[in-house]
Amino acid sequence: MISPEVRAAYKTTIGIECHVQLKTNTKLFSAVGNDAREAPPNTLVSHICFGLPGALPVLNKEAVHLATKAAFALGTEPQRFSKFDRKHYFYPDLPKGYQISQFDEPIIGLGSITVTIDGEPKEIGITRAHLEEDAGKSTHPAGKDYSLVDLNRAGTPLLEIVSEPDMHSSAEAKAYARELYLRMKYADVSEANLYYGNMRFDVNVSVSKTDELGTRSETKNLNSFRSVEKAVDYEVNRQIELLEKGEKIVQETRGWDDAKQKTLSQRSKENADDYRYMPDPDLPPIVITDEYVASIKAEMPELPDDYRNKFKAIGIDAKTIEDIVAVPETARLVSRILEASTPEHARRVAFWMMLESEDLDEAAAEQMTEKPVTDAQFIALSQLVSDNKLSSTAAKEVLADMLKTGTNPEEIATAKNLMQVSDEGAIAKIVETVLADNAKAAEDVRNGEMKAIGFLVGQVMKESKGKANPSLAQELIKKQLGL
Repeated sequence: MISPEVRAAYKTTIGIECHVQLKTNTKLFSAVGNDAREAPPNTLVSHICFGLPGALPVLNKEAVHLATKAAFALGTEPQRFSKFDRKHYFYPDLPKGYQISQFDEPIIGLGSITVTIDGEPKEIGITRAHLEEDAGKSTHPAGKDYSLVDLNRAGTPLLEIVSEPDMHSSAEAKAYARELYLRMKYADVSEANLYYGNMRFDVNVSVSKTDELGTRSETKNLNSFRSVEKAVDYEVNRQIELLEKGEKIVQETRGWDDAKQKTLSQRSKENADDYRYMPDPDLPPIVITDEYVASIKAEMPELPDDYRNKFKAIGIDAKTIEDIVAVPETARLVSRILEASTPEHARRVAFWMMLESEDLDEAAAEQMTEKPVTDAQFIALSQLVSDNKLSSTAAKEVLADMLKTGTNPEEIATAKNLMQVSDEGAIAKIVETVLADNAKAAEDVRNGEMKAIGFLVGQVMKESKGKANPSLAQELIKKQLGL
């Protein structure tokens, strides 16, 4: 176990390469379906995927469109000139013997992303982002002496986003990975489903006692923010332990074993010259105009920071804002409610949606997408609470029914007998009875023990079967006690 003193003597440096699958209908260089999630092995393939002699790639225009949107999400603009190169390596899942990628002229240059760490902003630079095709997938059946190759994924369009080595802790790495995910999701360039590998993180870690960078390891194909954080922590500890023993760090590629929460050595790490990059002779350069870039910029949707600024301005706390922004559909809903009504309604709807995952069962969540609640219905429900016609607790019960049925809130509240009574005369009679039946509590309130008023309000609610307006009940209790 490394002591805090020893660990503090080392500076950790982290860079992350993120592979983002672009949400095109077809592959990057062939007219073959791009959604391989449920497809049987080797069914979404063509002569180009197999690398057959004479097969000529044709660039998917939509991939350039999505890469341009990604550039804006990364705080920059696309390069007006970029080109494709061949990156040579020899794996069974790459029949051509090379991957079509971009080397010295990528489609996206320098950019940046700002994350928040312990309440403070931190800018993390983007070195570049380039278009490339994905390789196939090798599987290794348990107990067998052979491997299988599935080329469904071969040719899937990827945008590889390379960060500067600006991160120095696992918390920063996790925050960067999360923010990158949100940017790609909001920009609508990728499905960004981590489970299906739509985004995969390769994390480079090195430690050093000086300002000179240490030898790095690269842990590949991490598919969750937590695994990014844990892999960094493990690598930092592993490398410090080796250096403290006088051993050297080997530059290598490592894998992450989530069950054991540790990294494992896979192979020695190649350098750029090992790949023997060369311009691809079958593909012309990508040349885009200022007019094209301007047209894409005009269609850009709002990004996470746009929503953060909106919600901060109406008094939603930072943690709740991050919870809202974590679900784009919720952020967009709250934003629409804010534009159509008041900050009060927007805050209330935000709170309800945060509770949704905790309070609603799976069937209700599914029904929400099948029978969506309109923005007007959300506002109407919130207005019932503002008008003291519905308690906060009852509103959540009504919301659960709304998500299942799409029925208007007042109809549900009336049918379930949840509407509060605000008739002062009717509640005054109940208060009079409660005070008579609870003389000691009433006397305690007269003597200044205001805690007892909560008990009396509770009794009024009980007598009214939960239908009395509690605020009005409290006012009437004070009034009848002469306070």
